[in-house]
Amino acid sequence: MIRPATIADVPAILALIRELAEYEQLTHACIATEELLTRHLFGPDRAAESMVALVDDRVVGYAIFFKTFSTFLALPGIYLEDIYVQPAHRGKGIGKTMLKSIAQLAVDRGYGRVEWSVLDWNAPSIAFYKSIGAMSLDEWTMMRLTGDSLKAFATGAR
Repeated sequence: MIRPATIADVPAILALIRELAEYEQLTHACIATEELLTRHLFGPDRAAESMVALVDDRVVGYAIFFKTFSTFLALPGIYLEDIYVQPAHRGKGIGKTMLKSIAQLAVDRGYGRVEWSVLDWNAPSIAFYKSIGAMSLDEWTMMRLTGDSLKAFATGAR
């Protein structure tokens, strides 16, 4: 079963985020907390939405996504920040069903696209995404300001 996440799902979502960070070899960068997730997924100024996948009433997967905007299309879109299904539950169509639900949400809302990033070494995911018609944007390089660099640039120290 796939459904919108609730505040009660936050502990399970955080546990899955930590699993994803371990899989991506990024545990050092994972500083998410239940309080931060609750504030930004369910607070009055929420920054993102989430859905969860359940098997036998247990959360085994999640997706977190947020609204974007394309100037070329002059339409909103959805950026899929994370989609994760525990290894024991992969290959059963859970991830595909979550992704399809997000695509349907974009269509229902009149949005122009759904976008996400995938690590270039994650061949199984890349193959799956291509099999559903997704295109890789190899000519684009993602850039990021974060942490001390973000603060330094924002304050004029750089």
